[in-house]
This record gives sequence, C-alpha cells and structure tokens, in this order.
Amino acid sequence: MTLTLGELPKDRQARTDTEERTSPRGVEVPKLGLSLAPARNGGDGVVVTQVDPNGTASDQFQAGDVILDVNGKAVSSPADVRKAVSDAQSDGKRSVLMRVKSNQGTRFVAVAIGNA
Repeated sequence: MTLTLGELPKDRQARTDTEERTSPRGVEVPKLGLSLAPARNGGDGVVVTQVDPNGTASDQFQAGDVILDVNGKAVSSPADVRKAVSDAQSDGKRSVLMRVKSNQGTRFVAVAIGNA
C-alpha cells in the first residue's frame, strides 16, 4: 500500500519563509546581509555562516564569527538577532551594538540598521 501525503515542489525556488528559517545554510537577517545559524553543540551565540558583500554589515563580519549579544541581550538563535534588530528599528535606533567573538578575540561592533 502506497500513501502520499504531499509532495515537495518540483521547482526549488518555491520556498516559504519558514523553510528559509530552517534551511541548513542559516537565516538571512534583513538589511544586514548576514546568514546566521545557531551555535553548534549548544554553544552560546549565533554563528555567521555567510556574508553578502553588498550587505550593510559586510565589512564588519566574516563567516565563522559568533554574535554573542545584541544591544546587551544574549542571543541563542537567528530569530533572537532578527528580533533585536527589529526592536531597535521600531525604537527609532539607527544602529545596534553587537558583541562578537572571532579568531581575533571578542569585540564590540556597532552595526548600522537604518530606520525601518
């Protein structure tokens, strides 16, 4: 007996926002040009998996950097970063302060987010 509950679209371009968030390559944070994924092995922060050279944060991040907190709030998922940026935009802020761990150590980075 064969039972088909549904089929994936033949065209790989047909994707929902939810599928984008759960894709193995990470989540695109609006306007920053960063693709993010949760830290491996339950570690702290969110890993930058890809940097769009045309994004506003392209000169401040590289793949492998780990965002530990945004505006003083610890982040553990790409959704946490998205919410912190969105909240800052809603409050009329033009930038967010991120604590970032990289090969060179931990540093603070002010990231321009513009006004929503």
